Amino acid sequence: MFVKICGITSEDDALLAVALGADALGFVFAPSPRQVTASRVYDITRRLPPEILTVGVFRDELPDRVIDITQRAGLKAAQLHGRESRNQVEQVNKYVHWVIKSVEAGSAAAMNADNLGTDMVLVDASEPGSGKLFDWSLLADMPEVPRLMLAGGLNPDNVGLAIETVRPWGVDVSSGVEAEPGRKDPIKLRAFIKNAKDAAPKEYRGPDSVPYDWRDDGDL
Repeated sequence: MFVKICGITSEDDALLAVALGADALGFVFAPSPRQVTASRVYDITRRLPPEILTVGVFRDELPDRVIDITQRAGLKAAQLHGRESRNQVEQVNKYVHWVIKSVEAGSAAAMNADNLGTDMVLVDASEPGSGKLFDWSLLADMPEVPRLMLAGGLNPDNVGLAIETVRPWGVDVSSGVEAEPGRKDPIKLRAFIKNAKDAAPKEYRGPDSVPYDWRDDGDL
C-alpha cells in the first residue's frame, strides 16, 4: 500500500515519516497553513532517500510556475489540486515525470478520471485539508485508473476500513496525523502508516523492512 504523508513543513517530520515507512511526502505550495517555500523544501528533499516520492502540491497554478517550483525544490512529482485541464496536466508532465491529478469525489472530473492526462489520480473531499470524510460510495461509478489514491478525512482509526472498502492503490493524509497545522504527531503518524500497511490487500504487500518502492510498480 502506497502511503503519502502530506503537509510536511519540517525536516524532522519528513525524516520521521520516512523512518516509519511512508512512501511519499507532500509539500504544499498553495495558500494554506502548511504552505512552504521552494528553498525550504529543497533543504529537506536533498536529505531524503532516493526511493521516496517527493510531491509538490499546487492549486490552479500556471504550468510554467508548477514546473519551475518543482525543479527548484528538488521534487520528483507535482500534484495538481485545482481545476487544471488535461492540457495543463500534459504541459506539466513534459517536464515533471510524475503528475498526480486531484479530483473532488462525485464531481464531473472524477467521472472523467481515466481521461485527465495522468493515471495517478487522487480523490479528495470537497474541502481539501479540512479533515472531513466523504461518502466512499461516490467512487463506485468512477472509471478505473491504475493508481487511485484516496484522501479526505483519513486518520489512524479509519484508514484500515477505508482501504478495505475502496481498495485504492494508495492513501494520502495530512491533518489526520497532525498535532497542529503543519506539525505532525509522531504517535498518530506511526499508527496511520502501520494501519494502512496492515490493511493492504496481499497484492500490494512487500517486505516489511523497507517502504513500498513506487518505482517498481508496473511501468512507473
